[in-house]
Amino acid sequence: MGLLSSKNPKAKQAHILLLGLDSAGKSTLLYKLKLAKDIVTIPTIGFNVEMIELGKGISLTVWDVGGQEKMRTLWGCYCEHTDGLVYVVDSTDKQRLEDSRREFEHILKNEHIENVPVVLLANKQDVPGALTAEDITRIFKVKKLCCNRNWCVQPCCAITGDGLTEGFRKLTEFVKSHMKTRGDTLAFFKQK
Repeated sequence: MGLLSSKNPKAKQAHILLLGLDSAGKSTLLYKLKLAKDIVTIPTIGFNVEMIELGKGISLTVWDVGGQEKMRTLWGCYCEHTDGLVYVVDSTDKQRLEDSRREFEHILKNEHIENVPVVLLANKQDVPGALTAEDITRIFKVKKLCCNRNWCVQPCCAITGDGLTEGFRKLTEFVKSHMKTRGDTLAFFKQK
């Protein structure tokens, strides 16, 4: 069993979109969470899907979509029915930071994820010179871009697992709140 369990069939299902540029560490962190061990990953062509659970009555179906430039044009196709967004940033890749920021801003404009909660994972914190979570928050203009939703920026290291559980626990809290609010809204409209 990994850091996160996937055993409860009665848990509510939440669909989570895991995005970021290629080599940001998306697949590495997903399998670190799922299996609690290091695995060798290759660039994701298409997507990986895994179910993980934090034991809080909600099961996360995580869609890890490839981050190569050609794949980014398809990200919007995965947004429908999404309950939460995890965006992974390589905190050491300063040359592509602006590309990553631009892609983050672009995906937030998708109508299907207009108010869904967002967790940015500032990955590769184990590397000297990595930008901090505060740096990522500022550079990615998260306070401005995410003012209409729950969000956080979590420093992490996909290889060691540091910060991953904390980031996904926060996401789970956000998603539960979002699903409840959305459910209340739908119930309201059904009554009319």
